[in-house]
Amino acid sequence: MPLRQWQEVQVLSWEEEVKSFFPMSTKAELVRAMFARIARCYDFMNRLMTLGRDRAWRRYVARQAALPQGGLALDVATGTADLALALARQSPHGRVVGLDFCPEMIDIGRAKVATARQNPRIRFVMGDALRLPFADGCFDAVTSGFALRNVADISQAFTEMGRVVKAGGRVVCLEIARPRLPIFRQLFHLYFYRLVPLLGRFIVGQGEAYHYLPHSLTHFLSPDELKAVMEKVGLSRVWYRRLMLGTVAVHVGFGKTGQPARYSGRTRGSLSGRRTRWPAEMRSKPGSSP
Repeated sequence: MPLRQWQEVQVLSWEEEVKSFFPMSTKAELVRAMFARIARCYDFMNRLMTLGRDRAWRRYVARQAALPQGGLALDVATGTADLALALARQSPHGRVVGLDFCPEMIDIGRAKVATARQNPRIRFVMGDALRLPFADGCFDAVTSGFALRNVADISQAFTEMGRVVKAGGRVVCLEIARPRLPIFRQLFHLYFYRLVPLLGRFIVGQGEAYHYLPHSLTHFLSPDELKAVMEKVGLSRVWYRRLMLGTVAVHVGFGKTGQPARYSGRTRGSLSGRRTRWPAEMRSKPGSSP
């Protein structure tokens, strides 16, 4: 099919499109089942699809999160914990909570955290990005990486992130974007919509999942539209930067609700700085340990 005809093919709505790949009942079940199937090959495919650049993008997100020494970060839809690990490495005395609703992905992330010897500083909790199980204003920074294309309500997801971040704390989002350069945009469409599904099918045997993942960009918001949503839910001083020839965008906004970002907990020596306690919700849940 010629490229122009391919781009003009009528597309289904988000829900219709996903259900055409995974005929189940709800969006949450659809996405959870998909990620459960691809959990073991997820990291490998990320490296392959991005030519290894996804790790640099996550390091950039971690720097923009600006987690203070001894601070506490939340990584929403943490998946296999690449971004949670980047946050921990960027802030040597900070702590990170990784939240996800797919236990198979969390299992991979927990093993990676153990290998990296970051168990004391990264914990996992099962949860929904649209109903975060934490009190208002308890995190110094909140991040997400390649998550928003898979939620049913982007505005609600940002509302929850803004609710749990402290005033002055940062909400940082990494997402795929449609490039603007005309020629490169056509090449990107060929690669993302045609080659990536083939890679998923023939290399890891997950053609359906890697047909859906590129198409989740079809109805996704542009970087300007995403910025407008963040501002609408109350995040302030929102800005974004495109990376990799405009194919990804990192958005940064600042929290306006909750308590001012500050250190809490007891001081543990001059090298460790001030340490932040885990949220009370996690301290009372045995299943949220590393």
